[in-house]
Amino acid sequence: MRSYQPDLTPPWKRSAPVPEVPAEPDLVVEEVATGFCGAVIRCEKTAQGPTVTLEDRFGKHRVFPMEPRGFLLEGRVVTLVRPGPGGPVRPTRTASGSVAVPGARARVARAGRIYVEGRHDAELVERVWGDDLRIEGVVVEYLEGIDDLPAIVGEFAPGPDARLGVLVDHLVPGSKESRIAERVTGDHVLVVGHPYIDVWEAVKPSSVGIDAWPVVPRGQDWKTGVCRALGWPPNTGAAWQHILSKVRSYKDLEPQLLGRVEELIDFVTLPD
Repeated sequence: MRSYQPDLTPPWKRSAPVPEVPAEPDLVVEEVATGFCGAVIRCEKTAQGPTVTLEDRFGKHRVFPMEPRGFLLEGRVVTLVRPGPGGPVRPTRTASGSVAVPGARARVARAGRIYVEGRHDAELVERVWGDDLRIEGVVVEYLEGIDDLPAIVGEFAPGPDARLGVLVDHLVPGSKESRIAERVTGDHVLVVGHPYIDVWEAVKPSSVGIDAWPVVPRGQDWKTGVCRALGWPPNTGAAWQHILSKVRSYKDLEPQLLGRVEELIDFVTLPD
């Protein structure tokens, strides 16, 4: 008979147990070691042990071993396990709230386009409306700045079969942005905007885990000021990835952004 060997490790040095979570398709997790964030595509049994394949928002796939404490789910450490017998039921809605179309192929890209002002805006649109845009064949591109918009519209040459939609930050009456928008708006060009200084504000504070977005004094860089006010490290890129990871669906966004993006998608896809 084997003798009992007590665990002499002090309680404060013992690893706390973590929950086991079935790796169901479309579950969004972050791999602890690499920081790779993506949705579960499939689980496989290999000679080295079970693995999970994740797909990030750009369509890139990576395979990871399903090791204990290997993933983060909504910021908490978890252990992924293979789903039980019978398999999971896939979501019936996309992140935008549209009816999901399992197995649908991406449509050949339309001539029409949607431009958004800034990389973060483009990533947020892809996060929530990506499935819908691929089915509709709509390509989203980002502007480095609205000052370039007249030249882009001229080069694009919009027409009945090639409409152009544009989403602009902080589009308020009398602003420089509104004057540029008026110059380019026409039958085949639609420029809309949200009232926020930056698209970060279009994410509901409750989804990020804060009471409200801080008020940053004029003259200061808004993103840097937000990080300072919230006590976050002064790395706006990392801050944005944290914010984006909290967006699961349209429910995490403010209505002022939701309506404008839906309006643009309708404009470039619906017939005259």
